[in-house]
Parts: sequence; C-alpha cells; structure tokens
Amino acid sequence: MKSPHACKYLYGLIGYPLVHSFSLDYFNQKFISEDIDAQYINFEIEDLGLLGEIIAEYPNLNGLNVTAPYKEAVIPFLDTLDEDARLIGAVNVIRFIRDRSTGALTELRGYNSDVVGFGKTIPSILTPERTSAMVLGTGGAAKAVRAAFEDYGVEVQFVSRRKSESTVVYEEITRAMVAAHKIIVNATPLGKYPDDNRCPDFPYRFLTPEHICYDLIYNPEETLFMKKAAAQGAETKNGIEMLLLQAFDSYDIWTMGDD
Repeated sequence: MKSPHACKYLYGLIGYPLVHSFSLDYFNQKFISEDIDAQYINFEIEDLGLLGEIIAEYPNLNGLNVTAPYKEAVIPFLDTLDEDARLIGAVNVIRFIRDRSTGALTELRGYNSDVVGFGKTIPSILTPERTSAMVLGTGGAAKAVRAAFEDYGVEVQFVSRRKSESTVVYEEITRAMVAAHKIIVNATPLGKYPDDNRCPDFPYRFLTPEHICYDLIYNPEETLFMKKAAAQGAETKNGIEMLLLQAFDSYDIWTMGDD
C-alpha cells in the first residue's frame, strides 16, 4: 500500500483508544475493490488539539470519522454543522470542503451518520409491545439513538451513573420500569474489546423474552451485556449492522457533489 501522502484522497478515524477499527478494514477493502485512489488510516490521539496538526500534515485529507471520546468535543473545531448534528449535539463524520482549483481547505463541516445507521435498523426490532426504550448512557451515541427513535414514536428514558432531570440512575431501575421499556440499548463503551469482561450495571433479572437488548458495540460479537440478557430469554442484537449503515452514509457525505 502506498504512503498516505501519495494517494489522491485520504480519509481516517480520530478517537482514543483505537484498539480495533472496523472502518479501517472496510474502507481500504472498498477502495481496492473499486479501484479508488484513496486510503483510510487511524489517528489515535490522546489530545483533540492535535487535529490541527493532522490537517496540516495531510493536504489530501478529505474526510474523517469521529469516535469516542470526541463526538461532542470536536464541535468547536468545526465551521458548520449539518442539521442532525446540530440538534443531536454530536458529530461522527467530518467533511473537508476544499477549493477545487487550489485544494485549499475552506470549511470543516460536521455530520451525524449514527442517527441514520441506527434509524435504519429500528423497523426490524419493533413489535407491538416495544414502544418505549431505555438507553444506557448519555453521550453522543445515546443522543443519536434518541433522535432516531423519535422518528418512530418510541419514547426514550436515559439511564446514567449520574442523576439529572432527564436521567435515572441504575440503582433506581425497578422491575416495573424494565417492564415498561421493552427495548434496552447499551450506548456506553462498557464491554468493548479489550475490556469485554465489563457491562452496564443493569438489573438483567427483570428482562423477559419480550425484551430486545441492543448493544451498539460490535467487537466482541456477543458482549457480556448481550450474554446476560440472553440468559433471561431476551432477544439480543449487536452494533455491526448499524456500523455498516453509518459507514455507507459516511462515504456518501464525503463524496457528495463530486464529479
């Protein structure tokens, strides 16, 4: 594979840590199979302030994906936001808009493809009993999940480690609350490889076969959250389909308007 500086189009992922990246393999295989002069690389940065250095070093950079913990923190670095990203308050796709004649960077525009990716999976998990959801976590991914659910009329209750007006804490969850929310979504990083021996402190004993427990994590394929839910008879789903769908949307965003 040629140097990242040598390809016509460069894309990448910023986040920390980046132990394993589905996007890296997916996009590079796509570029090879479709004979696109492009490459995708990971930028594992502990300090988001390094974003400016990355942009300066790679004048062929045309787009970035953003993952934890920077989906919200990256917003002040951007010039404009798409409407979904603005309403959600989180960004996971950055489009680099460059002058066609000089290649000079003119704008960094933020988007949120998580809401599209998750939203397209919602019809497959709905049943007449599943009209309300508990979303574990309150970060950028959780906000995108809520926005997607709103389009389907699914009410959302956020669960967090810290009490607020819009959340309940794990210790407050009762059997009646779980019974009233037949969709449980893990939008936290708990259980993600390599810390796959962890899971949210949820009262799994209250789950039933009518529930679906949807983990946005895709590695490992079956998280501890999913295993504990399955042990109670609940349906489970991981985040690989959402990841694929948001990857498709990312590339469409980066290349919109291209000849």
